Amino acid sequence: MTQRGRASGRPAPGSRGEARPRGGERPRPADRPRADLSARRARLRAVIEPVVTAAGYFLEDVSVSRAGRRHVVRVIVDGEAGIGLDAVADVSRAVSAALDAAEEDGTELLVGEYQLEVSSPGVDRPLTLPRHWRRSVGRLVKVTAGERQVTGRVVAADDAGVALDVDGVTHEWKHVDLGPGRVQVEFTRLDEVADDDLDEIDDADEPDDDEVEGEQR
Repeated sequence: MTQRGRASGRPAPGSRGEARPRGGERPRPADRPRADLSARRARLRAVIEPVVTAAGYFLEDVSVSRAGRRHVVRVIVDGEAGIGLDAVADVSRAVSAALDAAEEDGTELLVGEYQLEVSSPGVDRPLTLPRHWRRSVGRLVKVTAGERQVTGRVVAADDAGVALDVDGVTHEWKHVDLGPGRVQVEFTRLDEVADDDLDEIDDADEPDDDEVEGEQR
């Protein structure tokens, strides 16, 4: 059985809590051979992705790492128009329930105790998909376009490509010709940035600050 932590009301999305051994089980020996993390990640994704999709959001990433004797499962979710704190909390509860159900059905997702963290992408996340670029219209972005690196403002973006204003001239590129884009924080334009984006900027240098205390297993 999965274990629950306590939820806090911190101002940005995510989840984290105190790890405890799963329902009555003793923690497995620390020297037990490590299973293939890629396989574990694939099993977790197979359980988590349908839940996130059903809630109307996108599963950006699932990662598994070690923190002492336990694993940490980090789930990154996002929406076409972003995702707020309450929505992340709802998704976190739904993911937790799905993981419980999978374990009750006999699926061993991870060995021993583990901690679940659900959060939204930070402002420093790379722009790699068309929807990432659509959400960045109006922002200043640095990206490798073709064989050169450019910095320009996103003036338009769709499923075909991106238009950037570079030094007053608009250039268009197809997505296949662009590397991962990086949003450039413009502190002189903070009065034009939405409140949610300000939270992301404030937390950019503090990775844990875009997370809300939540589920532990």
